[in-house]
Amino acid sequence: MRGLPPERNLVLIGFMGSGKTAVGSLLARNLGREFVDLDARIEAATGRTVAEIFRERDEQGFRAIEGRMVAEVARLTGCVVATGGGVVTDPANVAALRQSGLLIWLRASPETILARIGGTGHLRPLLNVPDPLARIRALLAEREPRYAEAEDTDGQDVEGVVAEIVRRLGDDAPGR
Repeated sequence: MRGLPPERNLVLIGFMGSGKTAVGSLLARNLGREFVDLDARIEAATGRTVAEIFRERDEQGFRAIEGRMVAEVARLTGCVVATGGGVVTDPANVAALRQSGLLIWLRASPETILARIGGTGHLRPLLNVPDPLARIRALLAEREPRYAEAEDTDGQDVEGVVAEIVRRLGDDAPGR
């Protein structure tokens, strides 16, 4: 991961609650790069929250919108991009993002994810089920083969994760 060219994006992937937005925002500041949150872009473009899109169009409808937005974001250069948790479910998304930059998987345990995203009254659309922990485990098992190089966020604060990514980029990283 050393010496990432300045035109290449750093793309954070991982399950919901793995810290992509928090880590991405701080990482972008530390590296002097623009921060792009894919879900925020989807919400701005549609005028709807991700939860509203899921309710109105179901997961398949959301993934179609997400795919179009991934193609747009993949044309950007030199950014830190935080994706949605399910972006890896479409191989075309992964290919586009990998072509535009370096994918970094922020990994957290199912228990950490559930603790981070809150109780059952505030769960994300895919986790509004009787046993959200079991659903997290099932979705992680399904998605893990599609994730790239892992950066474990379990037991780490945002600053610690950012410091480790910057360390792995090396002293010749952009903005350093």
